[in-house]
Amino acid sequence: MQAAHIHERLSMQTPRILRLLPVGLALASTLLLNACSGEQQNAPAGGMQGAPVVTVMTVQPESVPITAELPGRTTPYLVAELRPQVSGIVKERMFKEGSDVRAGQVLYRIDPATYQAAYDSARASLARADANLEVARQKAVRYADLVKIEAVSAQTNEEAQAAQKQAQADVGTAKAALDKARVDLDFTRVSSPIAGRIGRSTVTAGALVTANQEAALATVQQLDPIYVDVTQSSVKLLGLKRDLESGKLQRATGNTVPVQLVLEDGSVYGAEGRLAFSEVSVDEGTGSVTLRAVFPNPKGDLLPGMYVRARLTQGVNRAAMLVPHAAVSRTPRGEAQVMVVNSESKVEPRTVKAEQSIGDKWVVTEGLAAGDRVIVEGLQKVRPGVEVTAESKQAQAAAAPAPTAAAK
Repeated sequence: MQAAHIHERLSMQTPRILRLLPVGLALASTLLLNACSGEQQNAPAGGMQGAPVVTVMTVQPESVPITAELPGRTTPYLVAELRPQVSGIVKERMFKEGSDVRAGQVLYRIDPATYQAAYDSARASLARADANLEVARQKAVRYADLVKIEAVSAQTNEEAQAAQKQAQADVGTAKAALDKARVDLDFTRVSSPIAGRIGRSTVTAGALVTANQEAALATVQQLDPIYVDVTQSSVKLLGLKRDLESGKLQRATGNTVPVQLVLEDGSVYGAEGRLAFSEVSVDEGTGSVTLRAVFPNPKGDLLPGMYVRARLTQGVNRAAMLVPHAAVSRTPRGEAQVMVVNSESKVEPRTVKAEQSIGDKWVVTEGLAAGDRVIVEGLQKVRPGVEVTAESKQAQAAAAPAPTAAAK
């Protein structure tokens, strides 16, 4: 009975449910349309829907110093190889290897005994020649008076005058021999012709040395200041001269060219140098030109033979563009390339010339014009010809909130 009653009630309500069903469907459709409309109203304004957003930087010409980083090696400012001028036995070495020596400081002493004896003999010979000259002079004076009264013949007087002149020549010869003996005696003390640092000694006390021998006793090098010899390709040098002559580059101010030194460990040398001169000929084997710079070296940090890199400011480019490293890529051919947003908001590849880096930016000298919009962020989302929405990097920086101090 109860089941029959329930079936009867459902049969009576079915027409009513069917009448309300269209109304419910209409209400659900209206709510769905309103939701879609709200989403469209909340969509971000600006830009074409679906176009990738990229960050661009508008480039402008800047004055940029053009520098060249060239490999080179340090060279002593002065070098003196010590060789004996006389033969003999080394009696004493009078310096410490690796120490600094003064100009004129005695470094070796060769046994002077034989040279002292030769000097004494030459001095005695000079004294004898002086005595003979005095005798010849007095005789010549006396005969000159006697020939006037015809007490001696003219021939005898002439011989007396000639003997005086011969005695004078003997005195000159004796003086020269004495000077030679004095020089040889002085050469027994081997001194340094320059101030600098002396290296290892090739001989010790008791060694026999000969005059003007091939092997040096030691080498003295002046290291303050010190030279740095670097090489530059002749092709690069010619290109630099053409750019300077055409006005593309301008010479740096001043008559001297400043040079910065980068050491083997990558650190920058504390003192700045200057370019001294450049070779007048090109090396046939390497096709390069040698440039010489001079650096102060008061602490002796630079030693001869060190490998270094010298940075030379060769001119100023007043129309260069600075582009971040992240914006520059390389083509399979190795050419530098950037992506530019053109006037139609489409991506356009540009081949540029970027051979120098300053900090985190490339110096672009060709391929860009003032006002070009270079993509610096979002490169992975675009390809050439795609339409994009460009946001200015400068505007983003201006709109960024100022950092606040952290609460203590």
